[in-house]
Amino acid sequence: MAERVRKLVRQRCLGAVLFLGLLGLGQNVLAQSDSSVIVSLKGQIRQWVQEKQYGKAAKAYEELGWLYHQQYGYNKYTLDANFNGMKYYHLQGDSLGYYNVHIAIGDYYSQDLFMQPYAKQYLGKAQQYFKRQQNHPKIIECRLAFANLAQKNELIPRKLITELRETERMSAQYKQAYSQAFAMNLLANSYLRNKEPDSAQYFAIRSLDMARQLKTNWMIALNYFYLGLVEQFKNRPEAAIAAYQKSYKLAESEKNVSMLRELSRHSADSYSYQGDFKNAYRSSLKTLDFTNQFYYSEQTKSIRLQELDSQVKTLAVEKQLVEEQSRHQHILNSMLAGGLVISVLGVVALVFLRRQQKLISHQQTVIAQQQIRDLELKSLQAMIEGQEGERSRIARDLHDGLGIQLSRIKLFVEAHQELLPLSVKEPLNQFLDEACTETRLISSDLRPYALSNFGLIPALEDLVQKLNLVNETALTLEHYGEVPDLGDEASVMIYRVVQELLNNALKHAEAETITVQIMTNDEAVLISVDDDGRGGDFENNSSKGNGIANIKSRIAYLGGQVMWQSEPGKGTSVMISLPMQKLVRNTLAVL
Repeated sequence: MAERVRKLVRQRCLGAVLFLGLLGLGQNVLAQSDSSVIVSLKGQIRQWVQEKQYGKAAKAYEELGWLYHQQYGYNKYTLDANFNGMKYYHLQGDSLGYYNVHIAIGDYYSQDLFMQPYAKQYLGKAQQYFKRQQNHPKIIECRLAFANLAQKNELIPRKLITELRETERMSAQYKQAYSQAFAMNLLANSYLRNKEPDSAQYFAIRSLDMARQLKTNWMIALNYFYLGLVEQFKNRPEAAIAAYQKSYKLAESEKNVSMLRELSRHSADSYSYQGDFKNAYRSSLKTLDFTNQFYYSEQTKSIRLQELDSQVKTLAVEKQLVEEQSRHQHILNSMLAGGLVISVLGVVALVFLRRQQKLISHQQTVIAQQQIRDLELKSLQAMIEGQEGERSRIARDLHDGLGIQLSRIKLFVEAHQELLPLSVKEPLNQFLDEACTETRLISSDLRPYALSNFGLIPALEDLVQKLNLVNETALTLEHYGEVPDLGDEASVMIYRVVQELLNNALKHAEAETITVQIMTNDEAVLISVDDDGRGGDFENNSSKGNGIANIKSRIAYLGGQVMWQSEPGKGTSVMISLPMQKLVRNTLAVL
Protein backbone atom coordinates (compact mmCIF):
# COMPACT_ATOMS: atom_id res chain seq x y z
CA MET A 1 0.00 0.00 0.00
CA ALA A 2 2.86 2.40 0.87
CA GLU A 3 4.42 2.05 -2.59
CA ARG A 4 1.07 2.68 -4.27
CA VAL A 5 0.45 5.83 -2.23
CA ARG A 6 3.96 7.18 -2.94
CA LYS A 7 3.39 6.64 -6.65
CA LEU A 8 0.12 8.57 -6.53
CA VAL A 9 1.79 11.42 -4.65
CA ARG A 10 4.57 11.65 -7.27
CA GLN A 11 2.06 11.59 -10.11
CA ARG A 12 -0.27 14.24 -8.71
CA CYS A 13 1.86 16.72 -6.78
CA LEU A 14 2.22 19.03 -9.83
CA GLY A 15 -1.51 19.02 -10.52
CA ALA A 16 -2.59 19.70 -6.97
CA VAL A 17 -2.37 23.45 -7.49
CA LEU A 18 -5.00 23.52 -10.24
CA PHE A 19 -7.42 20.71 -9.55
CA LEU A 20 -7.03 18.92 -6.23
CA GLY A 21 -6.96 22.08 -4.10
CA LEU A 22 -10.66 22.21 -3.38
CA LEU A 23 -11.39 18.50 -3.83
CA GLY A 24 -14.32 17.49 -1.71
CA LEU A 25 -14.90 20.73 0.28
CA GLY A 26 -17.29 19.81 3.06
CA GLN A 27 -16.91 16.10 2.36
CA ASN A 28 -15.69 13.90 5.20
CA VAL A 29 -15.10 10.56 3.52
CA LEU A 30 -13.69 9.07 0.30
CA ALA A 31 -13.77 5.41 -0.69
CA GLN A 32 -9.99 5.14 -1.12
CA SER A 33 -9.23 6.21 2.47
CA ASP A 34 -10.12 4.40 5.61
CA SER A 35 -9.90 5.75 9.14
CA SER A 36 -8.54 2.46 10.41
CA VAL A 37 -5.64 2.70 7.93
CA ILE A 38 -4.84 6.20 9.20
CA VAL A 39 -4.94 5.08 12.83
CA SER A 40 -2.69 2.12 12.05
CA LEU A 41 -0.21 4.29 10.15
CA LYS A 42 -0.06 6.86 12.97
CA GLY A 43 0.71 4.08 15.43
CA GLN A 44 3.52 2.83 13.17
CA ILE A 45 4.90 6.39 12.96
CA ARG A 46 5.02 6.70 16.75
CA GLN A 47 6.96 3.43 16.94
CA TRP A 48 9.49 4.53 14.30
CA VAL A 49 9.99 7.88 16.02
CA GLN A 50 10.63 6.15 19.34
CA GLU A 51 13.14 3.87 17.61
CA LYS A 52 14.69 6.94 15.90
CA GLN A 53 14.04 5.50 12.43
CA TYR A 54 13.44 8.99 11.09
CA GLY A 55 13.64 8.09 7.39
CA LYS A 56 10.75 5.61 7.68
CA ALA A 57 8.78 8.08 9.82
CA ALA A 58 9.23 10.84 7.21
CA LYS A 59 7.99 8.64 4.33
CA ALA A 60 5.08 7.46 6.46
CA TYR A 61 4.12 11.06 7.13
CA GLU A 62 4.00 11.69 3.36
CA GLU A 63 1.68 8.68 3.02
CA LEU A 64 -0.41 9.97 5.92
CA GLY A 65 -0.73 13.36 4.23
CA TRP A 66 -2.05 11.76 1.06
CA LEU A 67 -4.55 9.65 3.04
CA TYR A 68 -5.81 12.78 4.78
CA HIS A 69 -6.18 14.43 1.38
CA GLN A 70 -8.23 11.49 0.12
CA GLN A 71 -10.49 11.65 3.17
CA TYR A 72 -10.92 15.40 3.67
CA GLY A 73 -9.92 17.05 0.40
CA TYR A 74 -8.14 20.38 0.82
CA ASN A 75 -7.29 20.40 4.54
CA LYS A 76 -4.71 21.45 7.13
CA TYR A 77 -4.08 17.87 8.32
CA THR A 78 -2.29 17.10 5.06
CA LEU A 79 -0.08 20.14 5.58
CA ASP A 80 0.64 19.13 9.18
CA ALA A 81 1.73 15.70 7.95
CA ASN A 82 3.97 17.28 5.29
CA PHE A 83 5.61 19.58 7.84
CA ASN A 84 6.28 16.59 10.11
CA GLY A 85 7.69 14.65 7.17
CA MET A 86 9.99 17.57 6.34
CA LYS A 87 11.20 17.67 9.97
CA TYR A 88 12.09 13.98 10.07
CA TYR A 89 13.77 14.09 6.66
CA HIS A 90 15.92 16.84 8.12
CA LEU A 91 16.75 14.73 11.20
CA GLN A 92 17.59 11.80 8.91
CA GLY A 93 19.82 14.02 6.73
CA ASP A 94 17.81 13.14 3.58
CA SER A 95 18.01 16.36 1.52
CA LEU A 96 16.18 14.87 -1.48
CA GLY A 97 13.14 13.96 0.60
CA TYR A 98 13.36 17.24 2.52
CA TYR A 99 13.13 19.41 -0.62
CA ASN A 100 10.58 17.12 -2.26
CA VAL A 101 8.25 18.03 0.61
CA HIS A 102 9.06 21.71 -0.08
CA ILE A 103 7.58 21.25 -3.57
CA ALA A 104 4.46 19.56 -2.17
CA ILE A 105 3.90 22.36 0.37
CA GLY A 106 4.54 25.03 -2.27
CA ASP A 107 1.96 23.42 -4.59
CA TYR A 108 -0.57 23.25 -1.76
CA TYR A 109 -0.10 26.92 -0.86
CA SER A 110 -0.34 27.96 -4.53
CA GLN A 111 -4.07 27.31 -4.45
CA ASP A 112 -4.79 30.32 -2.22
CA LEU A 113 -4.11 33.96 -3.17
CA PHE A 114 -3.12 34.87 0.38
CA MET A 115 -0.64 31.99 0.70
CA GLN A 116 1.11 32.41 -2.68
CA PRO A 117 4.04 34.43 -1.24
CA TYR A 118 4.79 31.49 1.07
CA ALA A 119 4.43 29.11 -1.89
CA LYS A 120 7.18 31.04 -3.73
CA GLN A 121 9.46 30.73 -0.70
CA TYR A 122 9.13 26.94 -0.47
CA LEU A 123 9.39 26.40 -4.24
CA GLY A 124 12.39 28.75 -4.46
CA LYS A 125 14.33 26.81 -1.83
CA ALA A 126 13.57 23.52 -3.58
CA GLN A 127 14.59 24.89 -6.99
CA GLN A 128 17.93 26.16 -5.68
CA TYR A 129 18.77 22.78 -4.19
CA PHE A 130 17.82 20.72 -7.26
CA LYS A 131 19.78 23.08 -9.53
CA ARG A 132 22.87 22.50 -7.39
CA GLN A 133 22.27 18.73 -7.63
CA GLN A 134 21.58 18.84 -11.41
CA ASN A 135 18.34 16.88 -10.80
CA HIS A 136 16.58 17.71 -14.06
CA PRO A 137 13.18 16.01 -13.43
CA LYS A 138 12.84 17.95 -10.18
CA ILE A 139 13.99 21.17 -11.86
CA ILE A 140 11.20 20.65 -14.39
CA GLU A 141 8.64 20.23 -11.56
CA CYS A 142 9.78 23.51 -9.97
CA ARG A 143 9.66 25.36 -13.30
CA LEU A 144 6.08 24.17 -13.86
CA ALA A 145 5.05 25.16 -10.35
CA PHE A 146 6.43 28.68 -10.81
CA ALA A 147 4.78 28.94 -14.24
CA ASN A 148 1.46 28.00 -12.70
CA LEU A 149 1.91 30.74 -10.08
CA ALA A 150 2.74 33.30 -12.79
CA GLN A 151 -0.52 32.46 -14.60
CA LYS A 152 -2.50 33.70 -11.61
CA ASN A 153 -1.41 37.27 -12.40
CA GLU A 154 -3.75 39.55 -14.32
CA LEU A 155 -1.36 39.81 -17.28
CA ILE A 156 0.54 36.86 -18.76
CA PRO A 157 4.12 37.89 -19.68
CA ARG A 158 5.19 36.81 -23.13
CA LYS A 159 8.38 35.31 -21.74
CA LEU A 160 6.26 32.84 -19.76
CA ILE A 161 5.19 31.14 -22.99
CA THR A 162 8.83 30.89 -24.07
CA GLU A 163 9.77 29.35 -20.71
CA LEU A 164 6.89 26.85 -20.92
CA ARG A 165 7.93 25.81 -24.43
CA GLU A 166 11.46 25.20 -23.10
CA THR A 167 10.05 23.24 -20.12
CA GLU A 168 7.95 21.10 -22.47
CA ARG A 169 11.06 20.38 -24.56
CA MET A 170 13.03 19.43 -21.41
CA SER A 171 10.20 17.12 -20.31
CA ALA A 172 10.31 15.31 -23.63
CA GLN A 173 14.14 15.12 -23.50
CA TYR A 174 14.15 13.51 -20.04
CA LYS A 175 11.06 11.36 -20.81
CA GLN A 176 8.83 13.00 -18.20
CA ALA A 177 5.46 12.34 -19.84
CA TYR A 178 3.39 13.70 -16.95
CA SER A 179 5.38 16.95 -16.84
CA GLN A 180 5.16 17.28 -20.63
CA ALA A 181 1.36 16.97 -20.55
CA PHE A 182 1.16 19.50 -17.71
CA ALA A 183 3.43 21.95 -19.57
CA MET A 184 1.19 21.79 -22.66
CA ASN A 185 -1.84 22.28 -20.41
CA LEU A 186 -0.27 25.47 -19.01
CA LEU A 187 0.61 26.59 -22.54
CA ALA A 188 -3.04 26.22 -23.55
CA ASN A 189 -4.09 28.42 -20.65
CA SER A 190 -1.38 31.01 -21.43
CA TYR A 191 -2.43 31.32 -25.07
CA LEU A 192 -6.08 31.66 -24.01
CA ARG A 193 -5.15 34.47 -21.64
CA ASN A 194 -3.31 36.17 -24.52
CA LYS A 195 -6.36 35.70 -26.79
CA GLU A 196 -4.72 33.25 -29.20
CA PRO A 197 -7.38 30.51 -29.44
CA ASP A 198 -5.79 28.49 -32.26
CA SER A 199 -2.53 27.96 -30.37
CA ALA A 200 -4.48 27.24 -27.19
CA GLN A 201 -6.56 24.62 -28.99
CA TYR A 202 -3.44 22.93 -30.39
CA PHE A 203 -1.79 22.48 -26.99
CA ALA A 204 -5.03 21.57 -25.22
CA ILE A 205 -5.67 18.74 -27.70
CA ARG A 206 -2.09 17.43 -27.33
CA SER A 207 -2.28 17.61 -23.54
CA LEU A 208 -5.69 15.89 -23.61
CA ASP A 209 -4.32 12.96 -25.61
CA MET A 210 -1.41 12.47 -23.20
CA ALA A 211 -3.66 12.89 -20.14
CA ARG A 212 -5.94 10.14 -21.45
CA GLN A 213 -2.95 7.82 -21.85
CA LEU A 214 -1.81 8.66 -18.32
CA LYS A 215 -5.43 8.33 -17.03
CA THR A 216 -5.12 11.66 -15.20
CA ASN A 217 -8.74 12.77 -14.77
CA TRP A 218 -8.07 16.26 -13.37
CA MET A 219 -5.97 17.16 -16.44
CA ILE A 220 -8.54 15.65 -18.82
CA ALA A 221 -11.26 17.81 -17.25
CA LEU A 222 -9.09 20.92 -17.37
CA ASN A 223 -8.26 20.43 -21.07
CA TYR A 224 -11.96 20.02 -21.90
CA PHE A 225 -12.53 23.29 -20.03
CA TYR A 226 -9.88 25.06 -22.13
CA LEU A 227 -11.34 23.62 -25.34
CA GLY A 228 -14.72 24.99 -24.24
CA LEU A 229 -13.16 28.43 -23.75
CA VAL A 230 -11.71 28.21 -27.28
CA GLU A 231 -15.17 27.46 -28.70
CA GLN A 232 -16.66 30.30 -26.68
CA PHE A 233 -13.94 32.65 -27.97
CA LYS A 234 -14.86 31.62 -31.54
CA ASN A 235 -18.57 32.40 -30.88
CA ARG A 236 -19.63 28.75 -30.97
CA PRO A 237 -21.65 28.50 -27.75
CA GLU A 238 -23.14 25.05 -28.46
CA ALA A 239 -19.70 23.47 -28.87
CA ALA A 240 -18.45 25.34 -25.80
CA ILE A 241 -21.33 24.01 -23.69
CA ALA A 242 -20.67 20.46 -24.90
CA ALA A 243 -17.01 20.71 -23.82
CA TYR A 244 -18.00 22.26 -20.49
CA GLN A 245 -20.41 19.41 -19.81
CA LYS A 246 -17.67 16.80 -20.36
CA SER A 247 -15.42 18.68 -17.96
CA TYR A 248 -18.29 19.16 -15.50
CA LYS A 249 -18.93 15.40 -15.21
CA LEU A 250 -15.30 14.68 -14.32
CA ALA A 251 -15.09 17.59 -11.86
CA GLU A 252 -18.37 16.53 -10.26
CA SER A 253 -17.20 12.92 -9.86
CA GLU A 254 -14.12 14.17 -7.97
CA LYS A 255 -16.13 16.82 -6.06
CA ASN A 256 -13.89 19.68 -7.24
CA VAL A 257 -15.83 22.76 -6.11
CA SER A 258 -13.35 25.23 -7.59
CA MET A 259 -13.59 23.70 -11.06
CA LEU A 260 -17.39 23.39 -10.82
CA ARG A 261 -17.63 27.08 -9.94
CA GLU A 262 -15.61 28.20 -12.99
CA LEU A 263 -17.47 25.81 -15.30
CA SER A 264 -20.86 27.12 -14.08
CA ARG A 265 -19.74 30.72 -14.57
CA HIS A 266 -18.56 30.18 -18.16
CA SER A 267 -21.57 27.98 -18.96
CA ALA A 268 -23.80 30.90 -17.94
CA ASP A 269 -21.97 33.14 -20.44
CA SER A 270 -22.38 30.58 -23.25
CA TYR A 271 -26.08 29.98 -22.48
CA SER A 272 -26.65 33.75 -22.40
CA TYR A 273 -24.91 34.23 -25.76
CA GLN A 274 -27.01 31.39 -27.16
CA GLY A 275 -30.19 33.06 -25.91
CA ASP A 276 -31.01 30.32 -23.38
CA PHE A 277 -31.52 32.68 -20.45
CA LYS A 278 -33.24 30.09 -18.29
CA ASN A 279 -30.15 27.83 -18.21
CA ALA A 280 -27.91 30.91 -17.98
CA TYR A 281 -29.75 31.99 -14.87
CA ARG A 282 -29.51 28.49 -13.35
CA SER A 283 -25.77 28.34 -14.07
CA SER A 284 -25.28 31.74 -12.41
CA LEU A 285 -27.07 30.50 -9.29
CA LYS A 286 -24.83 27.40 -9.28
CA THR A 287 -21.79 29.69 -9.48
CA LEU A 288 -23.01 31.58 -6.43
CA ASP A 289 -23.71 28.32 -4.56
CA PHE A 290 -20.25 26.88 -5.24
CA THR A 291 -18.67 30.17 -4.18
CA ASN A 292 -20.56 30.05 -0.89
CA GLN A 293 -19.42 26.45 -0.37
CA PHE A 294 -15.82 27.62 -0.74
CA TYR A 295 -15.91 30.61 1.59
CA TYR A 296 -17.98 29.03 4.35
CA SER A 297 -16.01 25.78 4.42
CA GLU A 298 -14.16 25.22 7.70
CA GLN A 299 -11.41 23.39 5.78
CA THR A 300 -10.81 26.45 3.56
CA LYS A 301 -10.61 28.75 6.57
CA SER A 302 -8.19 26.41 8.35
CA ILE A 303 -5.90 26.04 5.30
CA ARG A 304 -5.56 29.82 5.06
CA LEU A 305 -4.40 29.89 8.68
CA GLN A 306 -1.93 26.99 8.28
CA GLU A 307 1.22 29.02 7.63
CA LEU A 308 0.21 31.54 10.29
CA ASP A 309 -0.40 28.66 12.69
CA SER A 310 3.08 27.40 11.87
CA GLN A 311 4.54 30.79 12.77
CA VAL A 312 2.50 30.85 15.97
CA LYS A 313 3.82 27.41 16.88
CA THR A 314 7.37 28.62 16.22
CA LEU A 315 6.81 31.55 18.55
CA ALA A 316 5.37 29.19 21.16
CA VAL A 317 8.47 26.99 20.92
CA GLU A 318 10.69 30.04 21.30
CA LYS A 319 8.67 31.09 24.32
CA GLN A 320 9.06 27.61 25.83
CA LEU A 321 12.82 27.76 25.25
CA VAL A 322 12.97 31.13 26.98
CA GLU A 323 11.03 29.74 29.93
CA GLU A 324 13.34 26.72 30.13
CA GLN A 325 16.37 28.98 30.03
CA SER A 326 14.81 31.07 32.77
CA ARG A 327 14.24 27.96 34.92
CA HIS A 328 17.81 26.79 34.39
CA GLN A 329 19.10 30.21 35.29
CA HIS A 330 16.94 30.19 38.40
CA ILE A 331 18.58 26.94 39.54
CA LEU A 332 22.01 28.38 38.83
CA ASN A 333 21.19 31.52 40.78
CA SER A 334 20.01 29.43 43.73
CA MET A 335 23.32 27.57 43.74
CA LEU A 336 25.23 30.84 43.64
CA ALA A 337 23.11 32.20 46.49
CA GLY A 338 24.06 29.19 48.65
CA GLY A 339 27.76 29.80 47.92
CA LEU A 340 27.63 33.55 48.45
CA VAL A 341 25.26 33.66 51.42
CA ILE A 342 27.97 35.24 53.63
CA SER A 343 28.61 38.00 51.12
CA VAL A 344 26.19 40.93 51.02
CA LEU A 345 27.55 42.10 47.72
CA GLY A 346 27.02 38.65 46.23
CA VAL A 347 23.40 38.56 47.38
CA VAL A 348 22.73 42.03 45.95
CA ALA A 349 24.30 41.06 42.62
CA LEU A 350 22.28 37.84 42.52
CA VAL A 351 18.98 39.64 43.18
CA PHE A 352 19.74 42.19 40.49
CA LEU A 353 20.59 39.47 37.98
CA ARG A 354 17.41 37.55 38.70
CA ARG A 355 15.28 40.65 38.30
CA GLN A 356 16.89 41.47 34.98
CA GLN A 357 16.32 37.97 33.66
CA LYS A 358 12.69 37.98 34.74
CA LEU A 359 12.20 41.32 33.00
CA ILE A 360 13.75 40.01 29.78
CA SER A 361 11.69 36.82 29.95
CA HIS A 362 8.52 38.84 30.52
CA GLN A 363 9.33 41.17 27.63
CA GLN A 364 9.94 38.25 25.28
CA THR A 365 6.68 36.64 26.37
CA VAL A 366 4.77 39.89 25.77
CA ILE A 367 6.35 40.28 22.32
CA ALA A 368 5.46 36.69 21.39
CA GLN A 369 1.85 37.18 22.54
CA GLN A 370 1.58 40.43 20.57
CA GLN A 371 2.92 38.74 17.44
CA ILE A 372 0.36 35.96 17.87
CA ARG A 373 -2.45 38.54 18.15
CA ASP A 374 -1.16 40.36 15.07
CA LEU A 375 -1.10 37.13 13.07
CA GLU A 376 -4.64 36.29 14.16
CA LEU A 377 -5.84 39.76 13.08
CA LYS A 378 -4.08 39.38 9.72
CA SER A 379 -5.72 36.01 9.10
CA LEU A 380 -9.15 37.44 10.02
CA GLN A 381 -8.59 40.42 7.73
CA ALA A 382 -7.51 38.12 4.86
CA MET A 383 -10.63 35.97 5.29
CA ILE A 384 -12.98 39.00 5.38
CA GLU A 385 -11.27 40.66 2.38
CA GLY A 386 -11.55 37.41 0.44
CA GLN A 387 -15.28 37.13 1.19
CA GLU A 388 -16.05 40.74 0.27
CA GLY A 389 -13.82 40.63 -2.82
CA GLU A 390 -15.53 37.51 -4.16
CA ARG A 391 -18.96 38.98 -3.42
CA SER A 392 -18.03 42.15 -5.33
CA ARG A 393 -16.74 40.14 -8.29
CA ILE A 394 -19.87 38.01 -8.51
CA ALA A 395 -22.06 41.12 -8.14
CA ARG A 396 -20.22 42.77 -11.05
CA ASP A 397 -20.52 39.61 -13.17
CA LEU A 398 -24.28 39.41 -12.51
CA HIS A 399 -24.85 43.12 -13.15
CA ASP A 400 -22.50 43.60 -16.14
CA GLY A 401 -23.03 40.18 -17.68
CA LEU A 402 -26.35 38.45 -17.13
CA GLY A 403 -28.15 41.66 -16.08
CA ILE A 404 -27.24 43.48 -19.29
CA GLN A 405 -28.14 40.49 -21.45
CA LEU A 406 -31.57 40.22 -19.77
CA SER A 407 -32.18 43.95 -20.27
CA ARG A 408 -31.22 43.66 -23.95
CA ILE A 409 -33.59 40.77 -24.56
CA LYS A 410 -36.39 42.61 -22.72
CA LEU A 411 -35.90 45.70 -24.95
CA PHE A 412 -35.84 43.44 -28.00
CA VAL A 413 -39.10 41.76 -26.99
CA GLU A 414 -40.76 45.12 -26.29
CA ALA A 415 -39.63 46.46 -29.67
CA HIS A 416 -41.08 43.41 -31.51
CA GLN A 417 -43.99 42.54 -29.27
CA GLU A 418 -46.50 43.10 -32.08
CA LEU A 419 -44.98 40.04 -33.79
CA LEU A 420 -45.72 37.80 -30.79
CA PRO A 421 -49.12 36.30 -29.95
CA LEU A 422 -50.71 37.51 -26.70
CA SER A 423 -50.42 34.06 -25.07
CA VAL A 424 -46.64 34.23 -25.49
CA LYS A 425 -45.99 37.96 -25.03
CA GLU A 426 -47.43 38.41 -21.54
CA PRO A 427 -45.77 35.33 -19.90
CA LEU A 428 -42.47 36.18 -21.63
CA ASN A 429 -42.51 39.76 -20.30
CA GLN A 430 -43.38 38.49 -16.83
CA PHE A 431 -40.55 35.93 -16.83
CA LEU A 432 -38.03 38.54 -18.02
CA ASP A 433 -39.16 41.01 -15.35
CA GLU A 434 -38.84 38.36 -12.63
CA ALA A 435 -35.37 37.34 -13.86
CA CYS A 436 -34.18 40.99 -13.99
CA THR A 437 -35.56 41.67 -10.50
CA GLU A 438 -34.00 38.51 -9.04
CA THR A 439 -30.62 39.36 -10.65
CA ARG A 440 -30.71 42.90 -9.25
CA LEU A 441 -31.65 41.62 -5.78
CA ILE A 442 -28.80 39.09 -5.73
CA SER A 443 -26.30 41.66 -7.04
CA SER A 444 -27.46 44.27 -4.50
CA ASP A 445 -27.27 41.79 -1.62
CA LEU A 446 -23.72 40.80 -2.60
CA ARG A 447 -22.46 44.39 -2.95
CA PRO A 448 -25.04 47.13 -2.06
CA TYR A 449 -25.00 49.95 -4.57
CA ALA A 450 -25.96 52.56 -1.97
CA LEU A 451 -23.04 51.58 0.27
CA SER A 452 -20.46 52.01 -2.49
CA ASN A 453 -21.83 55.33 -3.74
CA PHE A 454 -23.58 57.13 -0.87
CA GLY A 455 -22.14 55.79 2.40
CA LEU A 456 -23.23 53.80 5.42
CA ILE A 457 -26.40 55.63 6.57
CA PRO A 458 -28.03 55.86 3.08
CA ALA A 459 -27.17 52.19 2.52
CA LEU A 460 -28.86 51.17 5.79
CA GLU A 461 -31.90 53.32 4.96
CA ASP A 462 -32.12 51.60 1.58
CA LEU A 463 -31.81 48.17 3.28
CA VAL A 464 -34.59 48.95 5.77
CA GLN A 465 -36.83 50.30 3.01
CA LYS A 466 -36.37 47.15 0.89
CA LEU A 467 -37.01 44.83 3.84
CA ASN A 468 -40.22 46.76 4.66
CA LEU A 469 -41.48 46.05 1.15
CA VAL A 470 -41.23 42.26 1.49
CA ASN A 471 -41.95 41.69 5.20
CA GLU A 472 -44.94 42.24 7.45
CA THR A 473 -42.67 43.33 10.30
CA ALA A 474 -42.28 47.13 10.55
CA LEU A 475 -38.62 48.23 10.45
CA THR A 476 -37.38 51.72 11.37
CA LEU A 477 -33.95 53.36 11.31
CA GLU A 478 -32.99 56.25 13.58
CA HIS A 479 -29.60 57.96 13.63
CA TYR A 480 -28.30 60.75 15.83
CA GLY A 481 -25.14 62.74 15.31
CA GLU A 482 -23.03 63.05 12.18
CA VAL A 483 -21.35 59.83 11.08
CA PRO A 484 -17.79 60.57 9.84
CA ASP A 485 -16.19 58.88 6.87
CA LEU A 486 -15.33 55.45 8.27
CA GLY A 487 -13.72 54.08 5.14
CA ASP A 488 -14.83 51.19 2.95
CA GLU A 489 -13.60 48.37 5.22
CA ALA A 490 -15.32 49.58 8.43
CA SER A 491 -18.51 50.63 6.57
CA VAL A 492 -18.84 47.21 4.91
CA MET A 493 -18.32 45.39 8.22
CA ILE A 494 -20.89 47.55 10.08
CA TYR A 495 -23.38 47.12 7.21
CA ARG A 496 -22.94 43.32 7.22
CA VAL A 497 -23.40 43.17 11.00
CA VAL A 498 -26.65 45.18 10.90
CA GLN A 499 -27.85 43.16 7.90
CA GLU A 500 -27.16 39.88 9.75
CA LEU A 501 -28.99 41.12 12.87
CA LEU A 502 -32.03 42.20 10.84
CA ASN A 503 -32.14 38.91 8.95
CA ASN A 504 -31.93 36.95 12.21
CA ALA A 505 -34.71 39.01 13.77
CA LEU A 506 -36.98 38.63 10.72
CA LYS A 507 -36.32 34.91 10.54
CA HIS A 508 -36.52 33.91 14.18
CA ALA A 509 -37.99 36.65 16.39
CA GLU A 510 -41.60 36.72 15.04
CA ALA A 511 -41.59 40.42 15.94
CA GLU A 512 -44.06 43.15 14.98
CA THR A 513 -41.50 45.96 15.03
CA ILE A 514 -37.71 46.17 14.71
CA THR A 515 -35.84 49.38 15.48
CA VAL A 516 -32.26 50.21 14.47
CA GLN A 517 -30.58 53.16 16.23
CA ILE A 518 -27.16 54.62 15.39
CA MET A 519 -25.64 57.26 17.69
CA THR A 520 -22.23 58.88 17.13
CA ASN A 521 -20.04 61.21 19.14
CA ASP A 522 -16.36 62.06 19.28
CA GLU A 523 -15.53 58.89 21.22
CA ALA A 524 -17.67 56.06 19.87
CA VAL A 525 -20.28 54.76 17.44
CA LEU A 526 -23.19 53.13 19.28
CA ILE A 527 -25.57 50.78 17.43
CA SER A 528 -28.64 49.07 18.83
CA VAL A 529 -31.07 46.65 17.14
CA ASP A 530 -34.25 46.02 19.19
CA ASP A 531 -37.30 43.87 18.47
CA ASP A 532 -40.46 42.98 20.38
CA GLY A 533 -40.36 39.30 19.38
CA ARG A 534 -40.24 36.08 21.34
CA GLY A 535 -36.62 36.47 22.59
CA GLY A 536 -34.23 33.67 23.47
CA ASP A 537 -30.90 32.69 25.03
CA PHE A 538 -28.53 33.77 22.24
CA GLU A 539 -25.28 33.60 24.19
CA ASN A 540 -25.74 29.93 25.09
CA ASN A 541 -27.11 28.96 21.67
CA SER A 542 -24.53 30.81 19.58
CA SER A 543 -22.81 27.59 18.59
CA LYS A 544 -25.79 26.50 16.49
CA GLY A 545 -24.86 28.73 13.56
CA ASN A 546 -22.23 30.98 12.06
CA GLY A 547 -24.26 34.22 12.25
CA ILE A 548 -23.49 35.28 15.83
CA ALA A 549 -19.88 34.08 15.52
CA ASN A 550 -19.43 36.20 12.35
CA ILE A 551 -20.89 39.24 14.12
CA LYS A 552 -18.56 38.82 17.11
CA SER A 553 -15.47 38.35 14.92
CA ARG A 554 -16.21 41.48 12.81
CA ILE A 555 -16.90 43.65 15.87
CA ALA A 556 -13.77 42.33 17.60
CA TYR A 557 -11.70 43.17 14.52
CA LEU A 558 -13.00 46.77 14.68
CA GLY A 559 -11.98 46.89 18.35
CA GLY A 560 -15.57 47.06 19.63
CA GLN A 561 -17.89 45.12 21.91
CA VAL A 562 -21.30 43.51 21.36
CA MET A 563 -23.85 42.46 23.99
CA TRP A 564 -27.17 40.59 23.74
CA GLN A 565 -30.07 41.15 26.15
CA SER A 566 -33.06 38.89 25.70
CA GLU A 567 -35.75 37.14 27.68
CA PRO A 568 -38.33 34.68 26.37
CA GLY A 569 -41.45 36.59 25.34
CA LYS A 570 -39.90 40.04 25.96
CA GLY A 571 -37.94 40.64 22.77
CA THR A 572 -34.25 41.03 22.07
CA SER A 573 -31.86 43.97 22.26
CA VAL A 574 -28.40 43.89 20.67
CA MET A 575 -26.02 46.71 21.66
CA ILE A 576 -22.75 47.40 19.85
CA SER A 577 -20.05 49.88 20.88
CA LEU A 578 -17.25 50.79 18.45
CA PRO A 579 -14.39 53.14 19.47
CA MET A 580 -14.17 56.09 17.08
CA GLN A 581 -10.41 56.32 17.49
CA LYS A 582 -9.90 52.75 16.24
CA LEU A 583 -12.30 53.25 13.31
CA VAL A 584 -10.59 56.48 12.18
CA ARG A 585 -7.13 54.90 12.59
CA ASN A 586 -8.14 51.93 10.40
CA THR A 587 -9.47 54.37 7.79
CA LEU A 588 -6.22 56.35 7.75
CA ALA A 589 -4.22 53.12 7.53
CA VAL A 590 -6.19 52.07 4.43
CA LEU A 591 -5.67 55.48 2.83
